[in-house]
Amino acid sequence: MCSIRAMRSPESLPWHAASWQTKSAQQQPTYGDPAALERVIAELSRLPPIVVSWEVDALLERLASAQRGQAFLLQGGDCAESFADCESDRIAKQLKILLQMSLVLLHGLKKPIIRLGRMAGQYAKPRSADTETRDGVTLPSFRGDLVNRAEFTPAARAADPQLLLRGYERAALTLNFVRALVDGGFADLHHPEYWDLGFVKHSPLKDAYHGIADSISDSLDFLEGISGRAVHETTHADFYASHEGLHLLYEQAQTRFIPRQQRWYNLSTHLPWIGMRTAQLDGAHVEYFRGISNPVAVKIGAAMDSGWLQGLVTTLNPHNKPGRLTLIHRFGVKEIEQALPRAIDAVRQTGQTVLWVCDPMHGNTETSAGGFKTRRFENILGELQSAFRIHAETGSYLGGVHIELTGDDVTECTGGARGLTDGDLQRAYRSTVDPRLNHEQALELALLIAEHSQTRRADRRHAR
Repeated sequence: MCSIRAMRSPESLPWHAASWQTKSAQQQPTYGDPAALERVIAELSRLPPIVVSWEVDALLERLASAQRGQAFLLQGGDCAESFADCESDRIAKQLKILLQMSLVLLHGLKKPIIRLGRMAGQYAKPRSADTETRDGVTLPSFRGDLVNRAEFTPAARAADPQLLLRGYERAALTLNFVRALVDGGFADLHHPEYWDLGFVKHSPLKDAYHGIADSISDSLDFLEGISGRAVHETTHADFYASHEGLHLLYEQAQTRFIPRQQRWYNLSTHLPWIGMRTAQLDGAHVEYFRGISNPVAVKIGAAMDSGWLQGLVTTLNPHNKPGRLTLIHRFGVKEIEQALPRAIDAVRQTGQTVLWVCDPMHGNTETSAGGFKTRRFENILGELQSAFRIHAETGSYLGGVHIELTGDDVTECTGGARGLTDGDLQRAYRSTVDPRLNHEQALELALLIAEHSQTRRADRRHAR
């Protein structure tokens, strides 16, 4: 399809960056001008990478520690990023809420938090159908800003290869700004008050959050007072990026063979993941993902049987490398009691170890009476609580959460401390794809996870 098809590693590995093109590829757009597409992919292949291999390897090591129960992964961000939202204030808000949540989790779980944003590349989305019909007119579905445009016109819905370049630019700009904020002391634990979003001043969670912030600040002052030096790790927070590796030509264009490592890396992001719609064992996405050295993740659900799950585990991580494979389960509060123990047992039968992460969002999506796609906070929390319990009861470990959230004051999910109802959804419903927790609901969820962990520790102490 394009010039990179001929790429091989110096070792003539059976896998190469374009070997996926021999497989059936789901959820890929159709471009009207293949020559224009090839020119864009060739240009993307020459541009500098967005991330570098040693950052990817560092994340792999940190995920291995989470797999051992020594750290916890917080993965969060927009369902789908848009090019229009690539602006400093919005990026800073997104980073702030993730930092606030990580502060709360650090305090409650008593272990390092790995911060992984669904950002700097989450521009493509899978669709249930290739086309959309309105008033008798049928056009291609909107597949995210990386592919086409949302307006319902033939010109807007045509797949435009130039948008791949725009996506690369927006991703690079976003991650560059995040790095500048983090390196500039934005994540300094000595000053968590800098992370406050406006809502903290009037939120029912205000006292709980500030109590945690004050406790950490006092502890740091004490530790640095008796040691006579600053604790370096408290002034800087590592931050990593992730996105669904959906558009395979885009991912291929940023896939590089690193001679020093003698391995292939996807350098468009630190951790790409495979969605359930594209996780076929004989499909193009699994073929692509099996050859890159990044840590990778797969979304799994109740429809995935044991054989399918076991095949994914052994194909994507045949050497059982720690930190390599994350399984993000998204069963829904109604399915998790039956589905999760079965999944844990299936993976255990392979002899492999994985990092288990709970996505309590996607399995709990419903439609409100007013026609809005929404999620109920109590169902999100219920699935998370069940996940922690089931992993503990089966001798497994839940090592992270995967949340769709925003730093903005949206009304897309109901419930939470403010008791949002279906009637509130129309007030500030901004998502073009899936509903997200707003900043207040996201922080509340982190507080409840931390509280749950503290309660479990107390119960274990009493049991002794």
